[in-house]
Amino acid sequence: MRWCLRPRSGRSTHPPRPPGAADPVPPTPVRPLDPTPPPTPSPDTELSSEAGDGNGASAPPGSLEGEADSPAPGGFLASTLDELGKVVWPSRQQLFSESLAVILMVGLSAAAIAAVGRFYGWLSNLVFR
Repeated sequence: MRWCLRPRSGRSTHPPRPPGAADPVPPTPVRPLDPTPPPTPSPDTELSSEAGDGNGASAPPGSLEGEADSPAPGGFLASTLDELGKVVWPSRQQLFSESLAVILMVGLSAAAIAAVGRFYGWLSNLVFR
């Protein structure tokens, strides 16, 4: 049997709507997209004309506009150690039990894949002898 989306006769199976009847599902009104707001200046970039040469330029000549100051290496290390202090480390028992669960699930998955492979190998030997 051939499956198709419409009847072979080409006619619709739905009863005809009376003239002037509303659509069963009204169309969704389309709203125009709101214009995106202008970007707000970040506090680490200076937007005053004092840094320029008086013509409204915000960056001094020779520098890239919007280039942020790179943090000092000591500041990066201090912030990294501060973030590592916020980490909730697992206890020894939790680490052991979750590691054991992962190893057990990997072993079971490997055994299941090997069993399916051996079954298909045995089946193919029966069929293609």
